[in-house]
Amino acid sequence: MIFEEKVKINIMKKIMFILLLIIGTKTIFADCSSSGMQFFPQQKEISLNSMFIIQGYYFSQKTINSFKNRIIYLQSEKGDEVKLKLEEILKGNMQLSQAIFSLTRELKKNTIYYLKYSDETEEESREMKQYNKEKKKFEKVYWRTTNKKLKPIIDFNLNIQFKKTNIVHFGCGPSAGAIFSIKDKSKSEIWYRTEVVDIDRKVKTVYYLKGRKEELYVGHGMCSGAFTFNRNSKYKVRFLPMNTDGKSQKMTDWKIFESPLKNDKGGF
Repeated sequence: MIFEEKVKINIMKKIMFILLLIIGTKTIFADCSSSGMQFFPQQKEISLNSMFIIQGYYFSQKTINSFKNRIIYLQSEKGDEVKLKLEEILKGNMQLSQAIFSLTRELKKNTIYYLKYSDETEEESREMKQYNKEKKKFEKVYWRTTNKKLKPIIDFNLNIQFKKTNIVHFGCGPSAGAIFSIKDKSKSEIWYRTEVVDIDRKVKTVYYLKGRKEELYVGHGMCSGAFTFNRNSKYKVRFLPMNTDGKSQKMTDWKIFESPLKNDKGGF
């Protein structure tokens, strides 16, 4: 009887472990949503000749692709409408796409503008919101112009140095990339037009990145990212720093790095 009880207890423990594993896996997968949009500049104050980037994740990439045949524009509170010109659409390697826009004419000074699409769907309207940390709520995507035609010239002589490659394994996939340190004393938002070349396969991917905490992360997260890697390839990357008006200076030299997957043991 004692032996049978021990067997039952062991079986119950195994069942509980499996249930916890299933629940945990579902929680991890829930962290990867099926869509999402990001809007740049992230700074609310812009010049009268700013550029704009709209980034779509997973199913929202369909919206990004539709911009080829739609009118995207800014509308002020007083009804002033300014069309945006689609410069290019960039497709990342893993569930991400970007649309790059410029203005068709100069914006008005000291004015709030809201982002609009022609034939806007309910789902798109829901996605066109950003979280305001100060107000602690979501609000429509908007920018406020200053009285300056262009952003001040930033010191683009930035020091960008390779730091390391990194890979972290999660429940539904790894996060992998090359990390570069950037030293920038400017408080203005800077974009990095990033070109990554798989040297062995001769494949190039171009995408706009934004630094975070004095680092540039060239790679992908658990669910999405601009750049993915082949285990046996070697890579090179170069950056074109620019302000949110698209004003850039010198592109960096090529920097070579090994695939983050090269020495990976496979995580779990």
